[in-house]
Amino acid sequence: FFFKQKTAYEIPKRDWSSDVCSSDLWVSVLLATWSSWMWVTPTHGATLLVFGDSLSAGYGLPRDRAWPALLAEKLKQERLDYTVANASISGETAAGGARRMASTLARYKPSVVVLALGANDGLRGYNLDATRAHLEQMITDCAKANAKVLLVSMRLPPNYGAEYTQRFRAMYTEIAKKHTVTLAPFLLEGFAGDAAWFQADGIHPAIKAQPRMLDNVWGSLLPLLSQAQKPIQKQ
Repeated sequence: FFFKQKTAYEIPKRDWSSDVCSSDLWVSVLLATWSSWMWVTPTHGATLLVFGDSLSAGYGLPRDRAWPALLAEKLKQERLDYTVANASISGETAAGGARRMASTLARYKPSVVVLALGANDGLRGYNLDATRAHLEQMITDCAKANAKVLLVSMRLPPNYGAEYTQRFRAMYTEIAKKHTVTLAPFLLEGFAGDAAWFQADGIHPAIKAQPRMLDNVWGSLLPLLSQAQKPIQKQ
């Protein structure tokens, strides 16, 4: 992996329960209010659901500059008729996502789900068997709702120990193979080690990083979109 010394994505080990962005209290507040700020693009096609954490919620950014908003614009350019619903929550864990996935699927009835969770589990050192079970539960929920899944890979900084970080990274490949779902690269692939692409906190990607995040997803996402929806015909 590309981490060398201390990088923008290398986070010191600490009690994450005291971290503002990751605390259970903060997550609870967000969970209580998520429907008020979750956004949906105003089109009439099939729905694409983005289901992630702060990396997809656009933490610290204007809503229209986060990569899911850029995805909505990209779909228009490609004449693919999709409504983009972003149900990502900053601080979200796989367990939290699993608790709300079924209701979110029922609400938006997506054809495609971009599942980008698990990073906060790893950063807090959660039991990976539990994280795996929650990710698999969400994929199963999507399958029951006839939604195709793009599972986005997540990685951890090296200071969490070689064994844990390797198991964490391999988990996504193993889950994708087991459930026969498409696996996308890590959202921060290509720039995770460069502080110039991050906000002042050194954790969350800056505005200029959002197109790169979209690029990391797009190549794997497009085939799923093409299978589920035909391009808009020119008038």
